Amino acid sequence: MDPLKSLIVGTGVIAPMHVEAVRAQGGAAVLVGAVDPDEERRAAFCDTFDVPGYADLETAIAASSPDVVHLCTPPVLHTEQAILVLRSGANVFCEKPLTDSLADVARLEEVEAQSPGHLVTVCQWRFGSAARALRDAVASGTLGELRTGLCHTMFFRDQSYYDVAWRGRWESELGGATTTNGTHAIDLVLSLVADWQEVSAFTATVGHQIEVEDVAMANVRLANGAVMSFGASTVSPRQNTAVRLDFEEGTVEVNAEYRYTTANWAFTPRPDGKAVAPWAGVPDVGSSHAAQFATMVDALRAGEQPPASLDHVRPTVEFLASMYKSAVTGRTVKRGEIAEGDPFYTGNLNGMRAAERG
Repeated sequence: MDPLKSLIVGTGVIAPMHVEAVRAQGGAAVLVGAVDPDEERRAAFCDTFDVPGYADLETAIAASSPDVVHLCTPPVLHTEQAILVLRSGANVFCEKPLTDSLADVARLEEVEAQSPGHLVTVCQWRFGSAARALRDAVASGTLGELRTGLCHTMFFRDQSYYDVAWRGRWESELGGATTTNGTHAIDLVLSLVADWQEVSAFTATVGHQIEVEDVAMANVRLANGAVMSFGASTVSPRQNTAVRLDFEEGTVEVNAEYRYTTANWAFTPRPDGKAVAPWAGVPDVGSSHAAQFATMVDALRAGEQPPASLDHVRPTVEFLASMYKSAVTGRTVKRGEIAEGDPFYTGNLNGMRAAERG
């Protein structure tokens, strides 16, 4: 079978991770080009990785006939670029956030349904071997019900990070610490425990000259009555991503920064119990773009829908929108209430503006 042809769009700081992901597939995928309107940046990237360069996406698709297009562009561009790629018949591997809008998710679902291609969102924390083994254990009920938990992404960004033109602004970054930084751990937890029922959140901007939040905290109630705490920050000097899930049969924890290996995970059985870590004996695969892209390549080569497609990540988009709505309106938001006609259905920016108008 011929290797899948990958085209990278956007040659900023995240793009080399996509090159690494493509080249880690043992010949099952090959990089055929890169797109960036900035000539100097494009030339430097293409020289480094020895690939053809293109100034615009449509020209690149016509010239390279890619199987997979990797969207490494600013968030505000994701939806329209994904639509263009899907209409060309290719598959999309899109950096987060995919969108801030449930309305855009619906648009993307409609376009995807008419295309042979699939849309996959980068959410690599789902795809390490420990997380995958834990997901199986949760699904089988081995650990019992979730009783409580924590999900905190505490990072530090100086002002220069936000001085990049598209960062720190609702209209281009689509959110702050929650959407850009906290989303990976949040998405991991939601892939394990999907049945959240309501969220009550606060956001603040305390350490930067930006429009979006640099701190967010939320309490979340699950369907079984359990309560969890979620948080995200870009003002925390000691950087750490920490997830703790207290099940009936034991506590699962992962503490890392941007990536994890199995060594970053810990399991503590209940004092009178005999449960063992779900990942015991499982080969160590860390969280990475390469690990997730491998599942996409395998699925596409088998003619199947890849993991982390639209129907899998829609709950994360809804959860983030619900956090913002709660923070802006000052009330608890129930799952499913953000529907067509709600200002937050069309995006966090529009929702906030509507709330400000009162």
